[in-house]
Amino acid sequence: MKPQPAALGFQVKSGWAAAVLLTGPDRSPQLCDVRRIDLSDPRLPETRQPYHAAMGKLEAEMTKVNRRVRIVRCIAQQSIATLLAGYRGKGYAITRAALVVGSQIDPGSIANPDIRAHAFEGQLFRSVLEEALHGYRIRTEVLIERDAYAQGVTKLKESNEDVRPMIQNFGRAAQGPWRAEQKLAALAAWLALC
Repeated sequence: MKPQPAALGFQVKSGWAAAVLLTGPDRSPQLCDVRRIDLSDPRLPETRQPYHAAMGKLEAEMTKVNRRVRIVRCIAQQSIATLLAGYRGKGYAITRAALVVGSQIDPGSIANPDIRAHAFEGQLFRSVLEEALHGYRIRTEVLIERDAYAQGVTKLKESNEDVRPMIQNFGRAAQGPWRAEQKLAALAAWLALC
């Protein structure tokens, strides 16, 4: 059986990501799967915010940060390997993905230590997910959350009034939650199909 072309979309969060798989032509995509994947170790809560020492404080001990980052990288690679193996087993061929992230600001440009820690974490979770996908030769693009729908409208050559209801309609086929994270991941997958 010939593999069915598909695209993945992710909404990257701190320590996890919402993942959506779509197939079909870009004019009428079909929702195939919605799930949450780990990008941190649930048994080690400090890996969910590896750059934080305590609430509002940036971790100063680089040995702790480096250890946490290694764990995050390992968990992300395992999560993507498991996800892709499952999809391959169901006959999907994935060559493209898109990631929705909070921002791509340079953490070094942020003075507030708590906000800087969050920026480092956003950068980390995005980059480990991209690296894991690139390891499977999956091309990725990154969308900024606040601009994602505007980019979608432009790339899809549709109006906002057409794009948002289509994203909402995907939720009818979803098993489980269909919140903002899943909707943005679906938009990302749809853009990756194009």
